[in-house]
Amino acid sequence: MRDTRESRLLLVLLVAIAFALITVDIRGGEDSPVDGARQAAATVFGPVEEGVSSAVDPVGNAIGAVRDSGDRHDRIAELERQNAALKAKLGSDDRNRSRVRQLDSMLKKAGAGQYGIKGAEVIGIGAAQGFSWTVTIDAGANDGLKRDMTVLNGEGLVGRVTTVGPNTATVLLANDPDFTVGTRMEKTDELGFATGQGDRPLSVQLLNGKAKVKKGDRFVTFGSQKDKPFVPGVPVGEVVRVDPSGGDLTRNVYVKPYVGFTKLDIVGVVVQAPREDPRDTVLPPKPAKPKPTPTVTVTATPPGKPEGDGADNGNEQ
Repeated sequence: MRDTRESRLLLVLLVAIAFALITVDIRGGEDSPVDGARQAAATVFGPVEEGVSSAVDPVGNAIGAVRDSGDRHDRIAELERQNAALKAKLGSDDRNRSRVRQLDSMLKKAGAGQYGIKGAEVIGIGAAQGFSWTVTIDAGANDGLKRDMTVLNGEGLVGRVTTVGPNTATVLLANDPDFTVGTRMEKTDELGFATGQGDRPLSVQLLNGKAKVKKGDRFVTFGSQKDKPFVPGVPVGEVVRVDPSGGDLTRNVYVKPYVGFTKLDIVGVVVQAPREDPRDTVLPPKPAKPKPTPTVTVTATPPGKPEGDGADNGNEQ
């Protein structure tokens, strides 16, 4: 439609009619004269509106669902993050508690033997040194460590220092085939030499071929001259098998070490030897022997014979 005088008059007239109808509808309320026209329009256009609504609503619902899904995903991701952090914290706490127990046990061992020790952490295993049983610790020359120092933990003898760097050192473990340490048997003082056998028990060759030894007997380090490489009294292990004595000058026994060499963490390097040999005082206390269970014997009385009948008959004259 072109913008002419007639078109402008028509537009003004239509607006005036619209305002008039609105005024009449508002004043009429439920009895409005245009209510019938409204209902007719609803009858005609209602199905069309409902169809359009049904077509549009799924899209709106989908958008809302995606938005809600994103919110839920963010909440789940946050909860998963918090859960992972909590698990890490709990794991860290468990590890810290384990390390505290290891340190406490090691300090008790050092106190019992009067060993001056330098604590260290195992930071590497022996791959860098070939196929030998060795570990790397985070202490070295700057911490006062030297070659041929005894290494122990809260369980017993770990090994000896073989190589020292400024801040790290290499420890040859007691189960290495190249490792040998002088031993002394508890109470009997029988001497021998223990040699590592990898993941098998240590082989101990007793100098006395007629030595009396049995399963469960325990060994400690005998000590070296000037306490290098071994200080005396460090627990080594206990006998698990004894070879029959064949009249040889020496006798072989097999000793399970106290130390678990595959799970080392906190260790101590003996930087000061004890003034006196601690003998057997560093060995762990033996478990208490189980008390015998008392047994009760019940004697059945033959039926028909009153108790004490024989005594009464014996008293009759």
